[in-house]
Amino acid sequence: MMFHSLLLFITAFIAGGLNAVAGGGSFITFPVLIFTGVPPISANATNNTALWVAALASARAYRNNLSIPQRQLFLLCGVSLVGGMLGSVALLYTSPDVFQKLIPYLLLLATLGGYSTIWLGRSLPPDGRLVTLEADPKHAEVACANIARAGLSDVVELRLGRALDTLPQLAAEGRDPFDLIFIDADKPNNPDYFAWALKLSRRGSLIIADNVVRNAAVVDAKSGDPSVQGIRRFNKLLGESPHVSATAIQTVGSKGYDGFAIAIVTTDQ
Repeated sequence: MMFHSLLLFITAFIAGGLNAVAGGGSFITFPVLIFTGVPPISANATNNTALWVAALASARAYRNNLSIPQRQLFLLCGVSLVGGMLGSVALLYTSPDVFQKLIPYLLLLATLGGYSTIWLGRSLPPDGRLVTLEADPKHAEVACANIARAGLSDVVELRLGRALDTLPQLAAEGRDPFDLIFIDADKPNNPDYFAWALKLSRRGSLIIADNVVRNAAVVDAKSGDPSVQGIRRFNKLLGESPHVSATAIQTVGSKGYDGFAIAIVTTDQ
């Protein structure tokens, strides 16, 4: 029992610290929600004031089912809070250069107006580079203007054309593997994009795909929506691939109920 309690406290301490770092230093929300009875996953996803009402509404039933005493719950929350505070301090004193050096070479599938491209481009170190793909000439024109306005023309390379045409070109050019590949293009082709992402990555690269939950529509195997079926095939490939370790994270916010998949490549291609 003592070992179990000690393990529980250590886990709470580490979880609090990781939550603070991942949440950009917000260390109070997590332990407070846990104490009120919100399940840990919901507590981590509750990043919107409007969601607190829904999260807290289901708290009593969850808390009543907790298998730990009330006193231990207080201690767990306290330990989580301390871990979160230390995590926030560590984040505060960590140079942005540490994070920048981790991902100097990026590939984005789908540019649209360049919003994500600009944000990611601004995060790069001085020698960082970003390649972004766009099939629509009008979108590419708007994105180029926005990228230039953001002062990133020397950092960002925009390739015009269907991704399934431009991805083989990138591979044929013998470029260095990308450190991060972000897939946010047409969903029916996600399985093919994932296959190319593996070919263009290395051990340790990150592959992120957006919109993989689609308001829970992905659970419907009989759906006639090509985007849903594309995501279903992608999720299946992701789960079965021996080349990645991956998970999907559900998100709830002002844009509705969706999620993204994040995978770390574990083998060299």
